[in-house]
Amino acid sequence: MCGRFSFSTSKEKLQQQFGEIETGSNLRINFNVAPTQHSYVVTNDSPNRLQYITWGLIPHWSNDGKNTGKLINARMEGIATKPSFRLPIRKRRCWVIADSFYEWRKDGSQKIPYRILLKNGELLVMAGIWDVWYKGDYAIKSFSIITAPPNKEMSPFHDRMPIIFTDKTQQQRWLEDIDVDEVLTLMNTPKDDILNIYRVSEKVNSVINNSSELHEPVPETPKLF
Repeated sequence: MCGRFSFSTSKEKLQQQFGEIETGSNLRINFNVAPTQHSYVVTNDSPNRLQYITWGLIPHWSNDGKNTGKLINARMEGIATKPSFRLPIRKRRCWVIADSFYEWRKDGSQKIPYRILLKNGELLVMAGIWDVWYKGDYAIKSFSIITAPPNKEMSPFHDRMPIIFTDKTQQQRWLEDIDVDEVLTLMNTPKDDILNIYRVSEKVNSVINNSSELHEPVPETPKLF
């Protein structure tokens, strides 16, 4: 799964990687993006503009428009038929932009956090879906991150991971008006050997903590036996 990620970058880096994308005047840097918080996506209906919307899908048919945080992730398996996802996967796809995400490894009763990012230094483009909920003129846009079975690097940590598009053609096709059958072919476990993974401070466990310190490596504790 993906339960925490970070968005720490610059307008210059975004435009270097994605072209003349509209970013607004002030990017909101967040080293510890948590469910129900806002973060940045690029949606298929506005592919040249960065949008700041809430993490945790609120289906358009929701009665109350509440974000419970239960739909922060969407499994690729069966996504085309799930009531909350079947319209978005066909009509409302997005990139979820991040510089890294976090995952935890269990060591007895302890949960040890790790930061995961691309070896090549590029920003992550995670496959996402979005929806919009209306009440009169009031609207809430929200998104989910699509997950797949883990690749080699991620399998020691979790049985799921975000789908990461590293291929520019895949990235562009994801935002285009394509048939759902082609959409499903774009969703796969990311390739092996593309990730850099290192241990970080347990401060990341609390959303209260939000600084560049969360990105700093922490030495692994050697096993005594």
